[in-house]
Amino acid sequence: MLRDLPLSGVVVVELSDSASAPFTGKILAELGAEVWKVERPTGDSARGWGPSTWKGSGAAFHALNRGKRCISIDIKDRDQLTTLHRLIAERADVFVHNLRPGAAASYGLDADSLRVTKPELICCEIGAFGHRGPLNTLPGYDPLMQAFSGIMSITGEEDGSPVRAGVSIVDFGAGMWAAIGVLAALHRRGTKHAGATVNASLLETAVAWMSVGIANHGADGEPGGRHGSGVAFIVPHRAFPASDGDLVVSCANDALFARLCEALGAPEWATDDRFATNAGRLRNRREIDRLIGERLSGETRAHWQDKLRAAGIPVAPIQTTAELVAHEQTRALGIIGTPEDDELGLVGLPLSFDGKRPPPLHAARDIGADNDGIERVLKGRR
Repeated sequence: MLRDLPLSGVVVVELSDSASAPFTGKILAELGAEVWKVERPTGDSARGWGPSTWKGSGAAFHALNRGKRCISIDIKDRDQLTTLHRLIAERADVFVHNLRPGAAASYGLDADSLRVTKPELICCEIGAFGHRGPLNTLPGYDPLMQAFSGIMSITGEEDGSPVRAGVSIVDFGAGMWAAIGVLAALHRRGTKHAGATVNASLLETAVAWMSVGIANHGADGEPGGRHGSGVAFIVPHRAFPASDGDLVVSCANDALFARLCEALGAPEWATDDRFATNAGRLRNRREIDRLIGERLSGETRAHWQDKLRAAGIPVAPIQTTAELVAHEQTRALGIIGTPEDDELGLVGLPLSFDGKRPPPLHAARDIGADNDGIERVLKGRR
């Protein structure tokens, strides 16, 4: 199966730390690339992240680095830096890094320097604020970008404080955009026989996630606001409490809203001037949300899922991680897997090819586990 994957035969050298660039390397590895992860001698910061650990490293590190060869190189050491340059020059199709701004050039690891000797190399740089502009030399992390981009200003309860999304959407998004850029560059290289510099950043990713909010602001000049589990532009489209937990109900058009009214035993809401259209429901958000919530609170999540799904209304329970992992739909997809019985079950590639998902990759390795193999590879032996 691995030989059948789209990136089989592609070699990636990933000089990375934390989340964004490792996520890029993970995607490319799951697509079949041979990925060499390069860590500093003390290891990737994610090895020390908590609270959960697995075989001596943070569970987060395993989630982001399965399927890679792991080598340890101190780029401040001239001989070790030379080894890295050789690995890139002799083996790599793609070089991915998220070095601090300005650092790559000081070690000759910037795209211009590397492509002097290897013109067809694809260099992917993942930064914080982007590769140009007055802030481009500053470091940054996911929460800072959720703040700077305005994501946090529209996340949280209306009368509460701004809230960061519970997952690292900017880190993972930047890693995903970088992977998309690499794939596009590989495609172009196949026809143009030319390398490329792919630039991605946390800020640009966060701005992309604000696309609808920015469009709304351009149209009406309003800054947007917080709507808890809901959104600014559709009602109802949020979580409501059932008798045994919460579930999300989504009616993205007036026809779905009318079906919801029937299912809730209140068909008159669909003809009420306050609620008949989405524009009216937006103006009367609190009242219609209150009415829907009162009806839903009288029965269980399971009751409403059966009833609303039968009426063709999108609905889903708010699940814990444990509930998600145990759910029959998650199990049927086979997206959480492990290469061996004694390994951690981790999320695989959210793609299938010809109906088959790429198999789980080997476990994340120890720091420098593949250092002994570098010279063999550079001498042409696998």
